[in-house]
Amino acid sequence: MTIDVLLDGTAVPIDAAVFSTLLGNSVAGTYVNYERALESGSIKFPTLKYLARKGDIPYSLFFAPLSLVEAQVLTKTEKLLAGVSKETFQIGSREKVELRDVELIVKDLIRKQELLKRHDGSLARNKIVGMLRKPGESADADAVRLMGALGLPHAEVWECRTKEKALELMIKRLEANQVLVSRSVQHYMPQRLTHVNFSGITIRDSKVPFIFLAGGDHGDHQEPVGRTLFTLALMAVLVARRVFAPVTWDAESTRTGLGREYDTAGAMLMPSGRFREIAPTSLDDMKAAAEQFKVTPSAVAVRAMRLGLIGGETARSHLDELRAEFARRPDKGGMSPIRPENAVRKYAGGELSRRMLHALDARSITPREFCRAVCLNYLKPHQIDDLRRAVR
Repeated sequence: MTIDVLLDGTAVPIDAAVFSTLLGNSVAGTYVNYERALESGSIKFPTLKYLARKGDIPYSLFFAPLSLVEAQVLTKTEKLLAGVSKETFQIGSREKVELRDVELIVKDLIRKQELLKRHDGSLARNKIVGMLRKPGESADADAVRLMGALGLPHAEVWECRTKEKALELMIKRLEANQVLVSRSVQHYMPQRLTHVNFSGITIRDSKVPFIFLAGGDHGDHQEPVGRTLFTLALMAVLVARRVFAPVTWDAESTRTGLGREYDTAGAMLMPSGRFREIAPTSLDDMKAAAEQFKVTPSAVAVRAMRLGLIGGETARSHLDELRAEFARRPDKGGMSPIRPENAVRKYAGGELSRRMLHALDARSITPREFCRAVCLNYLKPHQIDDLRRAVR
């Protein structure tokens, strides 16, 4: 099968397998022009060059033999994905993530890491990566060390007026320590995640490791922001443990073997000393504690079980009731549309955006390159000032 490349009324056939191998392994594989070419069997030469530019592909490769193309793609992929394990890190979950399901996002975030290191000479070696590689005396002791390193006192989290504010605070402190945080924004990423059920991914780097937080429905009937805050704490622990992999975790699991990382994340947000003072046992207790700790009532119930304040049967009863209550909540309808600059800030991350804006101001990168590499062309050069205001 071939794809006809159309130029000045002449059709030049290229191998369809070459076409799909190159574009299917790049950001450009999500573009509608790619799908249309596969359906029609033809593509205009300027459109092919456009897709090649979007995918960082030398367009001459489209006319190369398939064996050479496959070798080039394999080499590039192995180099790019060296910072991520192919094995899913699972906590209380049976879900397994195939790296190909998130590969384009991983590749893009790794490219952003390399871009930032190339343009920002002020970056130092990261002090969070590996700091908990050797476990301390207890999960609580590890949590205290990590929270101290981040400059994040428990009281500051609890004083946040909302869970959204608490989440933003933890992101701010992680990024102040060069741990970059990217959040899922549908339609503003190089890959759609509608068919993938996972919590996120940690991506290795000695200076600027990335945490990617997946959005969407995790199937556990949890209030999203509180769940995301716990997920972020868990993934911060993984970075500190030097674990870089796709991550899934079950927020309703009452299994005994959830692991040291889970308990450390729990201790970061719900330290055992304060938790035992409150001593939540009833369902109303769980809800009240969740408001103080800025997590979900389900997280409080599991934490109470793991600290021995309630038994497994009671925990499961509370979780069942919380799940039923969540299901009875009225549907809030469709989400309000997000402004492009806010979407870019959320996916690229505030810290990366700010540092790359400094590089732009220093003329280390052009506005057009900035829009392509940082914004994935969802912003044009004349909209860069909108992003400046969004990341202040």
